[in-house]
Amino acid sequence: MKQGVSPKLRKNFSKKHLLATVHGCFEEIEDPIVGRGYTLSDYLMSGVAVFSLKFPSLLEFDNNARNLDLPVFENLQTLFGVEKIPSDSGLRKRLDALNPHTLRPAFKKLFAQLQRGKVLEDYKYLDSHLLISVDGTGFFSSSSVSCDNCCQKHHRDGSTTYYHQMLCGAVVSPDQKEVFPLVPEPIQNTDGSTKNDCERNASMRFFDDFRREHPHMKVIVLQDALASNAPHIKFLEGHKLQYILGAKPKGHKFLFQYMKDSSEVQHVEIKDVDGTLHRFEFLNDVPLNQSNQEVRVNVLSYEETKSGTKRNPNPKPKRFAWVTGIPLEKSNLMKIMRAGRSRWKIENETFNTLKNQGYNFEHNFGHGHQHLSTVFGFLMMLAFLIDQIELRCYGLFKNALDKMDRLKYLREKVRTMFQEYVLESWELMYKAIAKGYKGRIIYDSS
Repeated sequence: MKQGVSPKLRKNFSKKHLLATVHGCFEEIEDPIVGRGYTLSDYLMSGVAVFSLKFPSLLEFDNNARNLDLPVFENLQTLFGVEKIPSDSGLRKRLDALNPHTLRPAFKKLFAQLQRGKVLEDYKYLDSHLLISVDGTGFFSSSSVSCDNCCQKHHRDGSTTYYHQMLCGAVVSPDQKEVFPLVPEPIQNTDGSTKNDCERNASMRFFDDFRREHPHMKVIVLQDALASNAPHIKFLEGHKLQYILGAKPKGHKFLFQYMKDSSEVQHVEIKDVDGTLHRFEFLNDVPLNQSNQEVRVNVLSYEETKSGTKRNPNPKPKRFAWVTGIPLEKSNLMKIMRAGRSRWKIENETFNTLKNQGYNFEHNFGHGHQHLSTVFGFLMMLAFLIDQIELRCYGLFKNALDKMDRLKYLREKVRTMFQEYVLESWELMYKAIAKGYKGRIIYDSS
């Protein structure tokens, strides 16, 4: 447990408490379909269980839940609060009609717990700002399966690719490993539109919602070079959001030529004890491009050269560049650079984790005719947020992780125990993993 987290709030970050928080939010969603023996929260918590337990498909989840020789059904009731387990087909049909934005309060409630628990204090950077890395990603693509909300790509041979994307944001820090995802924003067609939605429009919706819910939060937005355009920078400034955005010579020719021609560019070199050489060039108050002279930005160009080794005596330098609204000075160059490079955490610690750490992000759990694919994307991201909070804050989970050595092995052990043992609580299961266990029943013998 980090020092910034109060001991009194440790239980607020347990799996039990986090799932109970989400369950409570699900119960408040208005459900127009009643009287069939299943509540909407049963469907949604079953979906969360699929991704929390890292089942590779809905069919395998359904087969396990309905196998009377396994305790999965009982454990779903006890640990996830699911009263009745819907079938995989019933789950798809019911969630297909659900507006994914109704899941927003669950994300918001968990984020509020991070704030109250002082967890985000360790993530504050550059004058107590939170760094939010934002990028889009695809999670469904097909040449035959589609719905009214699919974006479409028409090929020269007459074929069409149907796809879904969403814009994702996460609180990141160059000094912290865990990331905390925010509410995703779908990139999709709506209301029968024939024009594809795009990442830029989704970004505007994302930050509109974020600023409405957090009007005074000090934030620095991290995005790639596609976001370094005048309309988007004006939009961020209008929402009182600071920014560090990627810049590239090919896409920002005017900007880089301006720096090259300027006699006011400042140069700084810093060499680490390990021999790494950091070279900075920076210039404040630069017009973004020729067409938008009124949009003034501060430009930082950076080159990193590692010291040579026997295997690689002359390593190639790495080069990056950013535009920012933060005034650049020699004292903050290293921090600006580290913040800018933290943008990659949305790719490495978020998207790659979802793809490669058991969440099966690119697997089609179901597409449906309306919202199913997007709802599953939201539930997966919600399960990931719960996992990240637990990994960061919950001591018993860390004890179990220490015992299993690797997170992948712990996830496999949790699913195995869920399928083989009757579990009284998450707490006792983690204790059992950390200290060893015997018998078919996991219970508190103390």
